[in-house]
Order: sequence, then structure tokens, then C-alpha cells
Amino acid sequence: MNLKILLPFRIFAEKTAVSRIVAETQAGSFGLLPQRLDCVAALTPGILIYETASDGEVFVAVDSGVLVKSGAEVLVSVRRAMGGANLGELRQAVEQEFLTLDEHEQNVRAVMAKLETGFLRRFATFQHD
Repeated sequence: MNLKILLPFRIFAEKTAVSRIVAETQAGSFGLLPQRLDCVAALTPGILIYETASDGEVFVAVDSGVLVKSGAEVLVSVRRAMGGANLGELRQAVEQEFLTLDEHEQNVRAVMAKLETGFLRRFATFQHD
């Protein structure tokens, strides 16, 4: 299989001759082998594992995203990703960075929610007039 891990503004990794991939979804982990049927999966923050003959087993911490398998091509599109050799450190990074929103992101989401609510209220009064 050919694996490509995409971030919003760059390609994080591009690997050929991948023999297996393990990803995490809301329902749990699942594996992909080269002969598996095509599929699409929504990924949750966690550890993505892939294996090649040259690199062995590689661990990548990924944020939420989407995995698409089409033929021999596997595309993984996530918001953030980081590689590392130590599985324990990667798991800790997922817990600290990907599962907890930073203060700025929480503030932006709160402002956006207020804007959406205000827009809907104004739109509703506009329709009643």
C-alpha cells in the first residue's frame, strides 16, 4: 500500500510498500492490510501505526481526521501529527496536546457560537416581519 499523511498545509509523511496500518476510530482500533476492501473512517486522536520492510513499525500521534483507502492508496488527513520513537511519549503528547483544547481555541469557539446565535436570532426576527 502507499500511505500519505496530510496536514492542513503540508504533507507529513509519504510512504510506499506499507504492509499494514492500524488506526483508531470512535469504535476502537482497526487494521488495514493491502487486500482489504476500500473504506473511509473518521479518526479520533490517538496513535496511527504503519509498518514497512525498511522502517519496521512506525508510530505517529494524530489528531482527529479522516482515513480513506482506495485500491492501494491510503490517505490520512488530520489536523496535527507528530512522530516519535517512544510510544509512551507519543501517547502522552496525544493526551496533552490533541485531547485538550488550548485557551485560545476555546475562546475562538465561544465567540463563534455567540456570532452564530446572534445571526440566527436576527434571521428569525427578519422572517417574522
